[in-house]
Amino acid sequence: MHCSVLSAAAKIAIYMEGAVQAPAGKMGLGVLRYSPNQLACVIDSQFAGKSVKELTGIDREIPIVSNVNQAIALGANVFLLGIAPAGGQVPADWWPVIDQAVAGKMSLVNGLHDLMAPRYPELSNDPRSGRQFVWDIRIEPVGLTNGNGAAARLSNRRLLMIGTDMNVGKMTAGLEIGKAAAARGIRTGFVATGQIGITITGAGIPLDAIRVDFASGAVQAEVVRHTEEGAELVIVEGQGSLVHPGSTANLPLLRGGCPTHLIMCHRAGQESLVHISSIRIPDVRKLIDLYEDLAEACGTFPRPKTVGIALNCGHLTPNQADEACRILEESTGLPCVDVIRHGADRLVDELVR
Repeated sequence: MHCSVLSAAAKIAIYMEGAVQAPAGKMGLGVLRYSPNQLACVIDSQFAGKSVKELTGIDREIPIVSNVNQAIALGANVFLLGIAPAGGQVPADWWPVIDQAVAGKMSLVNGLHDLMAPRYPELSNDPRSGRQFVWDIRIEPVGLTNGNGAAARLSNRRLLMIGTDMNVGKMTAGLEIGKAAAARGIRTGFVATGQIGITITGAGIPLDAIRVDFASGAVQAEVVRHTEEGAELVIVEGQGSLVHPGSTANLPLLRGGCPTHLIMCHRAGQESLVHISSIRIPDVRKLIDLYEDLAEACGTFPRPKTVGIALNCGHLTPNQADEACRILEESTGLPCVDVIRHGADRLVDELVR
């Protein structure tokens, strides 16, 4: 599942200024947790000299430095934007830092909507070129077609990660489930649909950069590809939430992937949308029913089964996390775990039952 497009010679510095412990640092945290590449350091002057493991709980001994020059001194040759600001646009005060990285012969990995290749035309657009490059991840793939429901005719298991909000851990839960399934000998494919998953796995589709008419077709093509390559279980990374007014990805994910199973992802204790506090998150069981109803579309497609809940408890103590999972499990009748603290085996049990 993890096969980066970056070469073995790539040594990454993750730019996370002020975001090592913030939700906006999700790109960097995902790379820290899952990337198969060499990681030289994290750049964050607020936490320079401290431990990544201590600050994030991620079990990797990666130094935190103050600036680009210190990263280059550690051998870093790739500058990765590890922060996801609102709107996916590059803040003006980042450009001098990025310019400094390019002047220092570092390549760029950019998961934001603002493309960097036009600013640095002298650099290659191909991470495999062997030259200094810009990898703009949010670019629509070529050759896309409309969806036609082909995934519904596949015979394997197809799991879609759904959520109560954006940024609640759908990618993390999907990767952990995939890892646990693969450990049992289940041939597993992972469809990355966002910039973090694509960076980590080396493949996928940037769903929010794809024209809406082709979105379900793009998901379908990836699901079919993994199936044709022998995946018994295809895990599709979810995006957004049905109750988020800024999220349009769920229908293409449901129609393109035609999932057989769903897993709901939620952050413990969260009662309203993070960025729109006036919108409250409904009862989780009712939201699950809504996803299943929409997926089935009045019997047009097979109805998927929700088999568990992945509860993000990173802000809780171990005892609090256990109690939060117990309460949600009792109220929904579904197994509920924090996949980082508890592992994903109980969710895989339900998938293969």
